[in-house]
Amino acid sequence: MTLKNRISLLVSLLFTILFGLASTVIFVLYSNFRKEEFRDRLEIKALSNIKLLVNVKEVDDQLLKMIDQNSINKLYDEKTLVFDSHFKLIYSSIDDAKIDWSVNDLKYLKKHKTFFKQQGDYEVYGVFYDTKDRDFYALISATDDYGKRKLLFLRYTLIISYIFFTCICWVLTSLMVKKAMNPLSIFHQKIKNINENNLDTRVESKSNKNEIDLIANEFNFMMDRIEISYQKQKEFTAHASHELRTPLSRITAQIENTIADSETSVKGKTFLNTILSDVNHLSELINSLLVLSKIDTNTNGNNEIHRMDEILFSAIENLNKTFPDFVILFEIEESENLDTALEIKGNKNLLEIALSNVLKNACVYADNKQAKVKISTQENHLVISVLNTGKTLSEKEQKNLFQPFMRGENSKGTSGFGLGLRIVNRILTLHNAKIIYSAPTENSNLFQLIFH
Repeated sequence: MTLKNRISLLVSLLFTILFGLASTVIFVLYSNFRKEEFRDRLEIKALSNIKLLVNVKEVDDQLLKMIDQNSINKLYDEKTLVFDSHFKLIYSSIDDAKIDWSVNDLKYLKKHKTFFKQQGDYEVYGVFYDTKDRDFYALISATDDYGKRKLLFLRYTLIISYIFFTCICWVLTSLMVKKAMNPLSIFHQKIKNINENNLDTRVESKSNKNEIDLIANEFNFMMDRIEISYQKQKEFTAHASHELRTPLSRITAQIENTIADSETSVKGKTFLNTILSDVNHLSELINSLLVLSKIDTNTNGNNEIHRMDEILFSAIENLNKTFPDFVILFEIEESENLDTALEIKGNKNLLEIALSNVLKNACVYADNKQAKVKISTQENHLVISVLNTGKTLSEKEQKNLFQPFMRGENSKGTSGFGLGLRIVNRILTLHNAKIIYSAPTENSNLFQLIFH
C-alpha cells in the first residue's frame, strides 16, 4: 500500500471511529435524558393524584376518575393505582392498562420512597407519600410513545449522518491527501527517470519549511556529488583508454613490420601473429571502453534527423568489409507510416555503431554465420529485428544480457569481451529506444530494436 493511500485510510478510519463514538454517546445521553424526563412527568402525575385524593375533601375517587377521563394527557395508556397504609387499593384510574404489582413492591416503596422500572413496553413509577395521619402509595404506568418516537428519529438521523459524512470524509480525505502528496509524486517521477544519461536532473524545491522540500534539497545535493564522481570516472576511463591506444598502435606496427621482414623465421612469425592477435583484442577492448565513456557526452548531432535504413545499409556494408564471410539477409515490411517511422532524431555515428554491434553479434553466435534483418513498424514505432539460428540463452543469462562483460554459455570458443550489447543498450537508451531479446523457437535468437 502506498504512503498516500495509507494516510488516507488512517485519517478516514480515525474520523469514522470518532464520529461513531460521538454518535453513540449522543444517543445514550438522549436516551437517559428521555427516561429521566418521563420519570419526572410520571412523578408529577402520581403526586397530583394523591394530593387531590387526600388533601382536597371535595374530591373523591369518582370525581378524580372523571377528571382523569376529561383531562388531556401527553401520556399514553396511563394507569394509576393508589394504596393506603394497609396496602389497600383506594383508587384505580379508568384505563384498561394493567400494572403488575405486589405487596413487596409497596414495602420497597416505604423503605426507598421511589422506584422506576421497565415492565414490558410500559414504564412504571412508584412513590411513597407520607402524611401526618396515614401513608399512601402510588403506582403509575404509561408508555412514552412521544419520547420514543423522538429517540427513534434521533437514531435514524445519527445513522444516516454517520454513513453520509463518513463517505464524504473518505472522498475529501483522499483528495486532500492526494493534493498534499502531489509534490512527492512529482519527486518520484523525476527520480524514477534518472539514469546514467541524465545525471544532471534536479528536483525543484520551493522552501525549506516543507519536509518534501528538505528531502528534495538533500537529493539534489546528493546528485551533485554523484554527477561529479561519475564525470570523473568517465574522464579517467576516456583518458586511460586514449593513452593506452598510442602504445598499442606502436606495438601493433612494430609486430606487423617484424612479421613482414623477410629475415624473420617462420616460427617467429607464428609466435608474433599470436601476440598480434592478443594485441588486437586488447585494442578492441580499449576502443569499446572508450566508446562507452563517450556515449553519455557525445551528443553532437542528436538533434539531426537520419533515416535508419540508410544507417543500417552503411553498417551492413562496413561489416561485410571486415567480415566478408558474414551473410546478412535483408527484408522491409511495407506499411503506411514506414517512411515517417524510419526518420529518427539522433547521432548517426552512435546509431551505426549500435547496429554494427547487433549484426556482428548475430553473425558471430549463429551456427551458419548468417543473420536475417527485418524493418517493420509496430504501433507507429520503428522495429528493427535481427534473427539468427544457434544456441539460445538461459533465463539467468537473459536477465544479465546487457550487463558489461557478460558472456553466455554459447560464447565458448568465440572471442569477445561482452561489451558489444552493453554499448548497444547505452546508445539506444540515449536515443529513447530499447533492445529486447527473445527466443521464438528452440534454436533461434531474436533481437528487436524499438525506436519510439
